[in-house]
Amino acid sequence: MLINIHGKNVEITEAMQEAVEKKLQFIDKYFETDDSWRANVIVNTYPAGVKVEVTITSKFSPLRAEVINEDFYSALDKVVHKLEDQIRRHKTRLSKRRRESLSEAFIEMIEGSETPQVEEAELVRTKTINAEEMNLNDAILAMEMLGHTFFIYTDDETHEVAVVYKRHDGDYGLLEVEQ
Repeated sequence: MLINIHGKNVEITEAMQEAVEKKLQFIDKYFETDDSWRANVIVNTYPAGVKVEVTITSKFSPLRAEVINEDFYSALDKVVHKLEDQIRRHKTRLSKRRRESLSEAFIEMIEGSETPQVEEAELVRTKTINAEEMNLNDAILAMEMLGHTFFIYTDDETHEVAVVYKRHDGDYGLLEVEQ
């Protein structure tokens, strides 16, 4: 992950830079990071204290938090704690979404719901995407974070385009292109 730290009304020391780099390593517990991940840290001083803003951009979704505290190091600790809470909440939301869709499918199966008449569909939108290179786990996470039922990506091992999709039983499937 590339880390940029900027100071407004304060000069960023080497110790501050090292503290930011060390604290932001927590992200490695949750994701496999690479050079496409960017962390922008802005430190600003006010009469009330020091404000630390952290924005982390990735191929999944941005994470952002800001804290004002009396000193830089405690503000940095609190902003990292906020970012970890965001990640945990998002993972909880994803797991709940999986359970809800599975329970809805089960209820439909029990009730034997009738299939409604489907009108003939027409193409209403064309979208062009950039199939970014990543591994299967990152592709599944990206799909879940976007709330989609499929995700197109370039596999980092085979360097071929692949599609991961969510099955009706709650598991995942993978479509690989055969040359």
